Amino acid sequence: MVKKKIAVLTGAGVSAESGLGTFRDNGGLWDKYDPQEVASIDGYYRNRALVLEFYNLRRKELSGARPNSAHRDIAAMEEKNIVTVITQNVDNLHEKAGSTNVIHLHGELTKVRPEVGVYDDTFSEKEVIDVRYDEVNLGDKAPNGSQLRPHIVFFGEAVPKIDKAIDVIGDCDVLLIVGTSLSVYPAAGLYRYAKSDTPIYVIDPKDIPIRGGNIHHIKATATEGMQEFLKIIETLN
Repeated sequence: MVKKKIAVLTGAGVSAESGLGTFRDNGGLWDKYDPQEVASIDGYYRNRALVLEFYNLRRKELSGARPNSAHRDIAAMEEKNIVTVITQNVDNLHEKAGSTNVIHLHGELTKVRPEVGVYDDTFSEKEVIDVRYDEVNLGDKAPNGSQLRPHIVFFGEAVPKIDKAIDVIGDCDVLLIVGTSLSVYPAAGLYRYAKSDTPIYVIDPKDIPIRGGNIHHIKATATEGMQEFLKIIETLN
């Protein structure tokens, strides 16, 4: 049996059932914090201490979170398929669930990097440091002597891994979209790079902003929808 190449694009909805707060839903993080102050590159330079504390709190929250069945079902698809997860999430729950090929479009919460090179995007992956769930505070320095900053793609910064994601989606046999509102660009436009005959499945309990003959809406939560999708993928193999 030839393994299918499945690209899985995930957003905050896939982690919500693990207890991690979403950003844009009612009661989400952006109702409590101004994203321009805690999640933009200009906000970071205005008040490094505030931004570092915001991500320290997110890291602490993540330390107690566990993958849910949606994460585990996505990971389990690797048994019979070639699966690449492209996530907008900065948590590590896909990896905890067993996914082995994950592209983090917006960075990783458990990692930091030197502040030098922020504006021109010249940081090297070799400079990225895994701090797991430890706090990072003002005055904590990288080996090169510069302030450590979150390994997060702030508003106002380029998305370094978008081209890699485009290549994966352009080459996939099936595109699955789970738990994303498809409102944050450039990630929201990634589905357009799928080949015209590639089936696209969207798992979301709400109405979705995209339509098309090859787009199939599974109107359910991430955990419920993944159970339905696993049955569908068996018929496609």
